[in-house]
Amino acid sequence: MSKKYLVTSALPYGNGPLHFGHIAGVYLPADIYVRHKKLQGFETIHVSGSDEHGVAITMNARKAGIGYQEYVDKWHENHKALFDRYSIHFDIFGRTSSDYHEEETLKWFKVLYEKGAIEKEDEQQLQCQDCKNFLPDRFVEGTCYECGYEKARGDECPNCGTWIDPIKLINPVCKFCESTNISVVDSFQWYLKLSKYQKEFESWLKTKEHWKKTVYPYLESLAKEGLVDRAITRDLDWGIDVPLKEAVGKKLYVWFDAPIGYVSNTKKLFEGTEVKYIEDWWENKDTVLTNFIGKDNIIFHGIIFPLMSLISGIVKPVDELPANQYVNLFGKQFSKSQGWYVDSEEAVETFGPDALRFYLISLIPELQDSSFTWKGFESKVNNELANNIGNFINRCLKFYVKNFPEGVAQSETKDFFGTELFSDVMKLSKQYSEELDGFHFKKSLDSLMQIGFKANQYFSDREPWAKIKEDETHAKETLYHSVCLVYLLGVYFSSMLPDLSEKILEHFDEKLRDKDFLMAIYRGQFDDLKKYLSSHPLKIFKAPKGLVPKVDAEVIAKLEENFN
Repeated sequence: MSKKYLVTSALPYGNGPLHFGHIAGVYLPADIYVRHKKLQGFETIHVSGSDEHGVAITMNARKAGIGYQEYVDKWHENHKALFDRYSIHFDIFGRTSSDYHEEETLKWFKVLYEKGAIEKEDEQQLQCQDCKNFLPDRFVEGTCYECGYEKARGDECPNCGTWIDPIKLINPVCKFCESTNISVVDSFQWYLKLSKYQKEFESWLKTKEHWKKTVYPYLESLAKEGLVDRAITRDLDWGIDVPLKEAVGKKLYVWFDAPIGYVSNTKKLFEGTEVKYIEDWWENKDTVLTNFIGKDNIIFHGIIFPLMSLISGIVKPVDELPANQYVNLFGKQFSKSQGWYVDSEEAVETFGPDALRFYLISLIPELQDSSFTWKGFESKVNNELANNIGNFINRCLKFYVKNFPEGVAQSETKDFFGTELFSDVMKLSKQYSEELDGFHFKKSLDSLMQIGFKANQYFSDREPWAKIKEDETHAKETLYHSVCLVYLLGVYFSSMLPDLSEKILEHFDEKLRDKDFLMAIYRGQFDDLKKYLSSHPLKIFKAPKGLVPKVDAEVIAKLEENFN
């Protein structure tokens, strides 16, 4: 296959715990998509890492009374551990505080500066007259001049998504000392001159009309308003030094260096190998570059980094931008500071990754915001995953092992691959795959659950437990075909619920769990499976037990109380 896929997930900010909105909005869909592409046989890598610069980190490290590096070290390890708990895998999870990232970032700055895309400009900046600190970005908070939200930051309004001009904030407040005694003073910074490349951007954007209706029209409207130059330096004591003599004391700002982290981490991934990270991946015409992000990152990944790529010529710009909306909590935005959040670590400790991944997939906010509720979680897991999938597999395998411990040979029953049931499952599996290719995760899950429903219905309608004594041939056929369906479910779940998939497949012969064997079936190629079944009885090699525990209603009731 000539195509290869370089998938990135927005670098999680090293400034606090990740919540369900982060997981369902970015990292879970990216993980599913990467697993899907790898199972299809495509060369695919998943790149992410910690975003470790910026004002918020310096503020909170000071509040915590620890050094900046120690602070980001803590959150880097925390995020890595959480992703592992949710079975979210990266081929590399790097860091923007690393030397290799600084080296790559300075290369980009030099190229853009020499091409005239970066220029020094005088500007006005907010300064607190009580503590004398400059107040860029998150050092200041006030009322958004666009939507009236009272907790807008100096870089962005978390309510309406507007990229804030801090000078325009209404009733600004210093986040160092909470003073409102704030003045506008003269200063200077270096700007990325986006406005110089209006035509180039519009020409490129025209090639992205197939992007989501929540992405392309938004970018198109911003382009029509005119691209705005953005400052890429700040007066900070943490970050990458601006490599210019007249820029002593200034750092490259986080939104400039963070997306370069995708490139630097790819370089790190292939360090010591013969792979050329630019030529073989980032500039390769056969590589599909896909950025998974939330809607608050659309400007960075849909305008700024694509233009940085086009202007510099270092890499090609993004091909696909499946940005998602927000996952809220009981209809309100997650907020750690206001106590409106769910502890993601505690949740996965209590319920495990299968149940949480399953419910969160159903909440992936592809075109509009969604909302997490504990009652919704209980209902979705118990009624669909436990009853439809877990209960079917448990009943089927137990009854099969009880009556046919040595398995059933294909010659003893009707050919499974010639049945209408198999034909229906193939149509659904093709639909499942196509929906994933198009970033339609919820529809894909629906197709997979329809396979489970068909399997459950087939098993229940034919009642092998009632027929076994009077018509063993009927029961044997029912059970043989049902166990084939269990196996196929194990294969198809490998991209969405990898832990459950592994638990299902553990019941089968080691040969049926071979990586290449599974990949062929996932792609709809059944020659190897047919050959195996023609010469081996279909046997269960592990004692079956409950795969999907039901969610305890009393536990959910207590969790609901916490939000009342």
